[in-house]
Amino acid sequence: MSNINKRPQVIRDLLELATYIALNNLDASDLFLSAAETTFQQLAQMPNMGKLSQLSHPRLANVRQQAIKGFRKYLVFYQITNTGIEILRVIHGARDIEGILYESLEEE
Repeated sequence: MSNINKRPQVIRDLLELATYIALNNLDASDLFLSAAETTFQQLAQMPNMGKLSQLSHPRLANVRQQAIKGFRKYLVFYQITNTGIEILRVIHGARDIEGILYESLEEE
């Protein structure tokens, strides 16, 4: 299995999203976290399964995305590395994805 590297912001993303989901359904919140981890594992095994995000900023050219199974509005953004994958963010699809990802790169 390939290496999965999660940026620190990913943990914050998951906690924020799970907390939001839990406001309406605590069980769904647990399922979301489990589905996210399953998605990470699948991406590590098949890194090309996610599609290129086609973002306009050149620094985001190789960013790929994959919906979390069962939670299609929540997207995993990642890059393929020499040793596996790097999870950059987990973001709701209705947000300003490019702006959020670009901001994350600026914080590196």
